[in-house]
Amino acid sequence: MSITAHQVVTLHYVLTDESGQILDDSQARETPLEYLHGHDNVLPGLEQTLEGQQAGAELSVTLMPAQAYGTRNEDLVQEVSRNAFTAEELEPGMCFQTEGEAGPQIVTVLEVVGDHVLVDTNHPLAGQALRYKIKILEVREATRAELAKGHPLPPGTDHAKVEDRKVL
Repeated sequence: MSITAHQVVTLHYVLTDESGQILDDSQARETPLEYLHGHDNVLPGLEQTLEGQQAGAELSVTLMPAQAYGTRNEDLVQEVSRNAFTAEELEPGMCFQTEGEAGPQIVTVLEVVGDHVLVDTNHPLAGQALRYKIKILEVREATRAELAKGHPLPPGTDHAKVEDRKVL
């Protein structure tokens, strides 16, 4: 079965940056990634690459910044008050999740000077080309409940009960 919209895809991947440093490895966690194809569950560039592939396929994919987390925007580097943070100690490189205009976002501390903190609200991987090594383990039709939820449901979920709870 080839990967198309409305299918659940299970895969293992190793994600590295341009220098080859491993950023994430599903095999090390022994937990494959499972996502619903065509529902914005993964990066658009990755989803385009996986379209039409089948279980058993092994791919190496490089996503340029525009296909991944976008290019860096220096306007997203800003100074904020130290009072915006509840952590007692702040050091460059620390990351926090905050609520942004478009939903949750990661904020990285760049510099702390007195009562002022220089932060970067770009995604930590913005501006980077990302390399994936992928092995597709399984491709299956999504259930109606998974389509309604917009993502795969955990194994053992009673899909009929999930569908019954849906408010019309």
